[in-house]
Amino acid sequence: MIYEFEGRTEKEAIDAAAEELGLERDSFDVEILESLTGGLFKKGKVRIRVHTPDEAPAAKRRSANENPLPADEFESKVLEFTKRMIEGMGYACEVKVLFREEKKLGIRIDSEHASIIIGKKGKNLDALQLLANVYAGRLGREDLRVILDSENYRIRREESLVRLAYDTAEQVRRTRQSVLLEPMNPFERRIVHTTLNDIVDIETKSEGEGLYKQVRVTFRGKI
Repeated sequence: MIYEFEGRTEKEAIDAAAEELGLERDSFDVEILESLTGGLFKKGKVRIRVHTPDEAPAAKRRSANENPLPADEFESKVLEFTKRMIEGMGYACEVKVLFREEKKLGIRIDSEHASIIIGKKGKNLDALQLLANVYAGRLGREDLRVILDSENYRIRREESLVRLAYDTAEQVRRTRQSVLLEPMNPFERRIVHTTLNDIVDIETKSEGEGLYKQVRVTFRGKI
């Protein structure tokens, strides 16, 4: 896996990578991308690229939940609702709690038909997730967000979007031509915006209507 980090010094950037990825310093390789006091990146920033083994869990990978069984009636009802939705589509599955965070409940879907449940670019999974959140709201939990995942799709998609964002920024800087990315849901667009937010010569904005909008990446530095 490849990730990128920034710090005021090389050591600070490496320490940040080790802490966020939950890895020992000698378990990943570091490539210095930028070490500048000004210019393309914020003043006093060192930017590094971290290469980790594919099997090494990143901070973005949530640790296995110690209690995958429902902890209360609400969780039990949401799990049952999710299972009924998928079985109503004609696919057998098992569901369990993937993680619990403040205002978030992750649900893992295990099925031999995971690719169909996920759908092209995760659209089936997004639709199921939307329905699960509507149901959670009807149970009085509008404050909590239900996140459905299968085959670690959400994590893999997030990593792919971070790489896409950096690669696109480099292309835009090189060509001075803006790039319009594929349609994405709000969560995916936020990943792209956040990833490129600290790069001072790159600008991002969402374009389009509806849930699935596109992110335009534009060069705004001096030519």
